[in-house]
Amino acid sequence: MIAKQFNGSAFVEARSGAVDVPIPIAYRDSVVANLERIQAIAQLVLEFPLPSDIEPASTFEP
Repeated sequence: MIAKQFNGSAFVEARSGAVDVPIPIAYRDSVVANLERIQAIAQLVLEFPLPSDIEPASTFEP
């Protein structure tokens, strides 16, 4: 599987336009940097190998 390179700047541009919430220029670089950090952490979780015989945990009901 070929992983696509995450483009935080394009993501912010597309999503802010889609929901009509402009990101002020003063905050844009910080928003992009945080999204790129979130993506890097998520990628580690998604790449973690799991055994094929693993079963989901039971449902918790208080």
